[in-house]
Amino acid sequence: MRHTLAALLAVASLTSAAAAQTEPASTAAPAQATPPAQSEIGAAVAKDMDAMMTLYRDLHANPELSLKEVNTAAKLAKRLKALKYDVTEKVGGTGVVAVMKNGTGPTLLIRADMDGLPVVEQTGLDFASKVRTKTPEGVETGVMHACGHDTHMTAFIETAKLLATRKDDWKGTLVMILQPAEEVGKGARDMLEDGLYTRFPRPTHALAFHDAANLEAGVIGYTPGYALANVDSVDIDVKGVGGHGAYPQTAKDPIVLGSRIVGTLQTLVSREQDPQDPAVVTVGSFQAGAKHNIIPDEAKLLLTVRSYSDETRQKLIDGIKRVARGEAIAAGMPDDKMPVVSVKDEFTPSTYNPPEFAEQMAGLLKANFPEGRVVQTSAVMGGEDFGRFYRADKSIKSFIFWVGGVPADKMAAAKAGQISLPSLHSPFWAPQADKVIATASEAMTVLALDILKKG
Repeated sequence: MRHTLAALLAVASLTSAAAAQTEPASTAAPAQATPPAQSEIGAAVAKDMDAMMTLYRDLHANPELSLKEVNTAAKLAKRLKALKYDVTEKVGGTGVVAVMKNGTGPTLLIRADMDGLPVVEQTGLDFASKVRTKTPEGVETGVMHACGHDTHMTAFIETAKLLATRKDDWKGTLVMILQPAEEVGKGARDMLEDGLYTRFPRPTHALAFHDAANLEAGVIGYTPGYALANVDSVDIDVKGVGGHGAYPQTAKDPIVLGSRIVGTLQTLVSREQDPQDPAVVTVGSFQAGAKHNIIPDEAKLLLTVRSYSDETRQKLIDGIKRVARGEAIAAGMPDDKMPVVSVKDEFTPSTYNPPEFAEQMAGLLKANFPEGRVVQTSAVMGGEDFGRFYRADKSIKSFIFWVGGVPADKMAAAKAGQISLPSLHSPFWAPQADKVIATASEAMTVLALDILKKG
């Protein structure tokens, strides 16, 4: 899930991480103390959990950064081949596509993301990642599955196995994809550009899940409509005229101008945006100067900009350009020194669950799991490039859902104000992996069998 690199490299405190979380729209009730009889699929998952946890611990201990998921892809491709899928590797870089045809019927795409994050793990787990590497920017860092992609991949493999062993129960085509580079917003686009919808069967349906740091372990959250946001990274290069700090009248101070721009940017949401249409404009970095008594000749602002609709996204970007230019004119800057606003290529589009299909999928999950295990949640301002698969063909029925990973005792303590919980991307995030994997595997299989049901 998308955040800025600076935030990823920072070691967040438990308190600050908790502040970054998004509360669900409705409070999830804990699982019943005496749940109904375990489903046949749930029982099958339970039998496989020892093997799945071994895979999970291996994936957790050996994360790879975005676009570098070579070993991860290879080990999972080997498992898919053993399950008799037709496997193609190196799709869109390190992506894997595994196809299983089983007669005529719908074509279902199921996705898991593979990449880890440049975060130094501090969970204290026995199998914590000790991997060290350098980012593309040359920064030495640890690597961690701080967003839970290791649980995604493990549940993906279990789902692939359950469906491969139940071919008598469904008809159609499975397209199981392991996607690289979700964290930098490139993987889905790269796979699509490498022919995902032309080289392989074109999906009629698409499914994915994401672990959640604000839901109790094993609770499923779903959001009809917009579920996750557009995420843009925007740079503003503020021009100035350098000089001596003692003689400011001889200079044009880009720090003062940059500060004015930061202040006015706040009005894009507070005074120009419909309060019913959420948006975020955050200046995450302000870089300028090198010495106390020197007025620099430039400053640089780094922004994260988040929205849901494409119209709002464009309005915000246009507003940023207008504010930057307007403040520069007010400061007396000449035309050749106007701020330069750059929208980075790593745009992640919003993720949309077609409401009717989302409610249909939620109904299936509610029928399968005990009461209180499936709840409707609010949309969040995080980003997820799973939305690209739907945007590439809006006839696809697409659905992404959440699976909570917070242990019940920690959730109760947090609600009582006794502790703060780490968020996704925190170096302290350690989901209750067995519950995430078991719940997601069962949920994915239940949904897939219904989508591909015979008759």
